[in-house]
Formats: sequence, structure tokens, C-alpha cells
Amino acid sequence: MSTPYPFTAIVGQDDLRLGLLLNAVSPTVGGVLVRGEKGTAKSTAVRALAALMPEVSVVSGCRFSCDPASPDPACPDGPHEPGSGVSRAARTVELPVGASEDRLVGALDIERALAEGVKAFEPGLLADAHRGILYVDEVNLLHDHLVDLLLDAAAMGASYVEREGVSVRHAARFLLVGTMNPEEGELRPQLLDRFGLTVEVAASRETDQRVEVVRRRLAYEDDPAGFAAAWADEEGALRARIVAARALLPRVRLGDGALRQIAATCAAFEVDGMRADIVMARTATALAAWAGRTEVLAEDVRQAALLALPHRRRRSPFDAPGLDEDKLDDTLERNSGEDDDPDPDGPGGGGRPPQGDGPDTPPRPEGGADDTPAQSVPEQGTEQGQGQSSGGGEQQPVQAGEPFRTKMLSVPGLGEGAAGRRSRARTEHGRTTGALRPQGALTKLHLAATVQAAAPHQRARGRSGPGLVVRRDDLRQATREGREGNLVLFVVDASGSMAARQRMSAVKGAVLSLLLDAYQRRDKVGLITFRGKDADVVLEPTSSVDAAAARLESLPTGGRTPVAAGLLKAHQVLRVERLRDPSRRPLLVVVTDGRATGGPEPVALASRAARLHEAEGIASIVVDCESGPVRLGLAGTLARDLGAAAVTLDELRADSIAGLVKDIRGTHRRAA
Repeated sequence: MSTPYPFTAIVGQDDLRLGLLLNAVSPTVGGVLVRGEKGTAKSTAVRALAALMPEVSVVSGCRFSCDPASPDPACPDGPHEPGSGVSRAARTVELPVGASEDRLVGALDIERALAEGVKAFEPGLLADAHRGILYVDEVNLLHDHLVDLLLDAAAMGASYVEREGVSVRHAARFLLVGTMNPEEGELRPQLLDRFGLTVEVAASRETDQRVEVVRRRLAYEDDPAGFAAAWADEEGALRARIVAARALLPRVRLGDGALRQIAATCAAFEVDGMRADIVMARTATALAAWAGRTEVLAEDVRQAALLALPHRRRRSPFDAPGLDEDKLDDTLERNSGEDDDPDPDGPGGGGRPPQGDGPDTPPRPEGGADDTPAQSVPEQGTEQGQGQSSGGGEQQPVQAGEPFRTKMLSVPGLGEGAAGRRSRARTEHGRTTGALRPQGALTKLHLAATVQAAAPHQRARGRSGPGLVVRRDDLRQATREGREGNLVLFVVDASGSMAARQRMSAVKGAVLSLLLDAYQRRDKVGLITFRGKDADVVLEPTSSVDAAAARLESLPTGGRTPVAAGLLKAHQVLRVERLRDPSRRPLLVVVTDGRATGGPEPVALASRAARLHEAEGIASIVVDCESGPVRLGLAGTLARDLGAAAVTLDELRADSIAGLVKDIRGTHRRAA
């Protein structure tokens, strides 16, 4: 087993270290989500924390790590008699992004359950992580149904496995840690709320600190054991402090004054529900225990707010987490009382937590975000992107119109792509549509088909009792149909003909609305713009729709309308994506008025480029942005060449009177 990097050797990242340590002191805080760019020690810190966790005493031979002092009465390996057990290190269990449901929660042997009535259960990762750490790297890329199972277990402290009426329950209490890079896509807001704390991490911009990071990392890689030995004393001291804080935690008093500050803070920042209040209370209590106090002070409440509230204030997927510290201080001041701080002039009284680089000092968060969420639309008159385009003068970017709920757009046929919420697909979850013989391990039993297959052979198999004699060949796997996520590639006309401020504002509002829809349906998105003489890939296909919204903010306009260039660029991008992710089907969304200009025969070139997509059966939609009393209908012509539907901006709205066919069906249909 490799030697982990010492937790105390991590340079900086005070918020990250504090968030992890508070969960080690009080697992009821609810875990921590670590957001940050790649290469910021997220995974290193989580793995290093495992070495600091106190050892756990477990029942010998129990696969579910029951506590010998109070064994779980419902343990599948039980019942256990209370008594002495064996001690072992707390486990850190990593959940791979591509794990199956059975790997996470465990699996029942359905064949033995049906034929013998035996609950033969193989524990999953949730059982392995009981009384330890469950670490999910890139949690934002985890399939939704796995995230739901994971967070349900974290909230209830137990995991339930059910297969055709046969159920197993076991305890599953663990410290949940997730890490993610926001550039690769966001978690849904309701899932963000299930993490107790969230910390933002970023690489230091200070030269000395970066030098020290590199120096320590190189020393560790040269001699991991020697490097760890050099930090053994610091690791031991920190481990002892965690144990002491855990012992002190039950004696910490959360007074009425501090509780009022917590409630007032959550109300002032308009967080949804009551989970934030509870998490703040637990976090403030853990902070007091970590500081060696038995009384929660105002500084604990303030620190708890900075860790527990920013991610709960998001109202839109394009809003950046943040908290206005001035507003926070004002709220705490207005709701302060004698019960909060019995010694305001004493050490740490009433002010910000003391700063320090060592793990023994609760660090102050680095720079809070402004209270106003990051907007998904630009301010009027922004100077980004000004200059001269190759095809004519550029216009200043305009503000996007108000987003709206769009009609449902989906790809025809039946896919097999990544789980999502847009197009029909064969999935592991959804409604049952049939049955077939399992190719590998049975995961979803089709009970009726299994009984039907076994019934004709009961006499030949010598059945004498009421039970059904079932053999392996009788088992049938249920086939299910659900929804998949698609690659939604936007090709946006940014030429001079679209540059009228009112029209471009409406176009941006429509694209922003479609991006919101893509976020909710778990799609990948890409953005191509065309103007002047060429087309540009503004955003390569990504799961981060907020990155696409940010590119949309500063989208410049002006110049000629090279429609063919935009479509050819889209064809190139889709060809590459087909190699990278062949199971994810694309949906091409072309936003234009169709007025192709520039170069020889621009309309004919656009038509030929469109037919490339039509020939390959690419599902497409043309959003017709033409306005005014005189309309040429060129977008409709382009749609026919693409084999696509053409809709106006008004028809794109979900509440519009005009109908929009759900499936984008062209003259060329691919086989289901």
C-alpha cells in the first residue's frame, strides 16, 4: 500500500482543510463538497484525511463494520451479541464515476432468493464505507440515480437494497466527500443542498507558496516514507486534537443567542428549507469543539455561515456560489446578544477567526463573493470583444432577453447514450418494455417472464412442494426504456444581419433558455458562431452549460453571414465527438435568419453544407430569427435542406399557442 501524502504537509487551502476536519470531528455536519480547478490538492487532501481518522472497533467477521458496543440489530450478518471487537483503521472508499448501482449498494442473488428463499447479499461500497469516508471524485459527472442513492443513504444512515420484493437493509453512516471541477458541469441545486458544507479551492497566486508546494511534492515523490516520517509529529498532534474535539463535542452548548443568529442569517440570505439552519448549528458546534470551547460564539456562527450557505443561495444554474460578508456581519451584529459572546474582548471574541497556516488554527475563508450572483447576461455597453472583424465593423455585445421555458426538443428513435432527460433510450432505469436472457450478471429481474419460462418444466424437474424450481436458464432480464442526455450543438448567426439590438437580445435570450433546458436535461453542449468570413468554435462540447452561457454574454456581432462555414464547422465538431462518445446522439440547433452572404454563391454553399448533416441523419432544428414586415423565408429553406423543423422564436416558448412537434423529424430518419 502506498504511503499517503501527509495532511499537515498541504500548503494553504485553509478552507478545504477546515471543512474536512470539521466533518471528522462531527460527521453529522453532512459531508463536504470541494469545488475547484484541477491540480488544487482536492484528492490529495481527502486521501490524507483518512490517516488522521481515529481507529474504529468492529465486530470480528462482520462485513458491515458493526460497532461491538451497539451492534445493528438489522445487520444482515447478525445478530451480534454486544462485546469486545477488533480495531482497525477507518476506511476510505472511493466511488468510481462509472460504477453500477449494484456496485454502490450491493446485490442480491435473485436465483437463490427465488429458488431457496435465501437472502444471499453481496455488500457494496456503501457497506464498505460504513464508519469511514466515502469519497466521490468528479461527483458532478456521476449518474443522477447513483447520486440520489448515495445522498439518500447519507441522509438516512442506512442503505436499502430491494429486488422483486426481497429487501436487505444495513447501516451506512459515513463521511461523504465529493470533489468536482465546475468547468466540467454543475451539480443540480437540490443535490448541492444535500452536502453539508461546500468549499472553493484555487491555486495560490503567491510565488513563495507555489514554490513550497512544488518543493514538498518533489520531496514526497522522491521518498514517500521518509517524507511522511518527517511530518509524523504534526500528524500525531492533529489526530489527537480530532479525538479531543470529538470527546468535547457533546458538552458544547449552543445558546439561544447563537441559535437566533443562525436562524436570522439563513432568513436574511433567503435559503430554501430548514436544512441550512440545522447544518449551520452542527457546524458552529463542531467549530467550538475544534477550538476547545464548550460555548458557541458569534465567530463560530460566522464561520459556519461561510461554509454552509454559499452553495444554498443559487437560484439559477448560472449563478455562482457566494456570500456577501458585509451583509453577514450586519446580520450577526443586529442579532447579537449577551449569550453569544460572554467575553467579547477575549481571544477570538466577536471578530473574524484568527488566521494561520497551521491546521491547529481554524482558518478564515479567502475572499468572499459578492452577494449578487454572477449574471448569465452581460451589462449594457460592455467593451469585451470590441474591434474590427474580418467582414465588417463589430457591434457591442447586447444584453440577453429574459429566459423562458422552451418546448421539449428530442432526437427521434431509441438511443443508448448517457443517462439524462431528453430523448428516448434503453436504460437501466425507467419503464419496463420487455424481457430477454441476461448476457452477464442479472441486474433487473423480469419476474413474470422468469416464472413463465420456468413453469413448463416443473414436473420434469421433480417439483413436489409449493416452491418454484428455478434454474439459471429460466432467469429473464428486464429491458427498460428511459431518457438519455444528448449533445446539443448550437450554431449561432452573429453576423451583421442579426446585429439589431432588439433582435440580438431576443436571440441571446432564446439560446440562454435552451441552455437552461440543456442543464435540466443533463446534456452536453457546444457553441459555434459564424460571422465575417468564417466560423469559430466558441465552446468545445462540454457538460458545463454555464461556460456556454458565459461565452454567450460577450458574443460580438457584425460582418457578413457565412452560413456554410458555420454548418461545416459543426460537421467537423460532430465527427470528432462521434469518435469520442459514439453512444451520445447529437441535436443540432441552428439559430439564424438564413440570409447567407459573402463569397461566391453563398446560398448554394449553405445548402450543400446542410445536406451533409441531412445525409448523416443528424437531428436538427432551425430557430428562425427573421423579423420585420418583409420576410424572405430563407431559414425555412435551410431547414428543408437539413431535413429539420423550423420554428420562430415565439414558437420556441413552451407556453406559445403554436405547436411544436416533440421529435425533430426530418425527411431522412435514422432507424431506431
